[in-house]
Amino acid sequence: MTLIALSTASTYPESTAHAFGYAASVGYDAVEVMVGIDSLSQQTSAIKQLSDHHDMPVCAIHAPCLLWTQRVWGSDPWVKLERSADLALAVGADVVVVHPPFRWQKEYAAGFVDGIAALEESTGIAFAVENMYPWRASSRRGMEMYLPSWDPSEHPYANTTIDLSHAAIARSDVIEMADRLGSRLRHVHLTDGSGSAKDEHLVPGRGGMGAGAFLAHLAEQDFEGHIVLEINTRRCSTREERVGDLTESLAFAREHFAVRTA
Repeated sequence: MTLIALSTASTYPESTAHAFGYAASVGYDAVEVMVGIDSLSQQTSAIKQLSDHHDMPVCAIHAPCLLWTQRVWGSDPWVKLERSADLALAVGADVVVVHPPFRWQKEYAAGFVDGIAALEESTGIAFAVENMYPWRASSRRGMEMYLPSWDPSEHPYANTTIDLSHAAIARSDVIEMADRLGSRLRHVHLTDGSGSAKDEHLVPGRGGMGAGAFLAHLAEQDFEGHIVLEINTRRCSTREERVGDLTESLAFAREHFAVRTA
């Protein structure tokens, strides 16, 4: 059964502990832990305790590969991925989400495709490489900032992630991308975007990505991976407003993926 999970990034700047509490109270099936600057997100014992306390399984670990987590767990990107796999194994997750290397990480990028395959072989964990986007400051053509590319469908990764907000920036058709990936699509970051140059991570249904149709398509294809709500609630001024966005997002996922989960 596909799990509908909440990313701990969805409740930032509140802590990882708060994210588990939100996920349990709203009714999510599981949590994806974004390893970040919050020290709790880096600690195996803390995540285990939170999972046990809230009776909330961890389905995935998001490796610390964002710009603002470049120094989390050191500067060696392969060490970060190895530690992410260790954490996943320790807490019962079966997926590590990873971004492709930045353009300036040339040595890492040169061995990335083969290195990811080797990590999957040695750990038994699915490293689901996420779609990113060209960087653009306007409507003009963007600059390639990820190597070997921002589109995982162009490379032979065994496992991949589709993020709808990233696809909105890239102006990618997510259903077409899912069809190109086929069974290699292992993980989804369910969110939305308007097509601006900003990584908006809107509540699904509030943007222009056809998130409902995308979920229905996945259901028709018997998608068996995780669907993780990764939305931006930083503008919420109250707890009630944040709970509202998290509740709306979960309801949207369950409604439009009902063919598969019924």
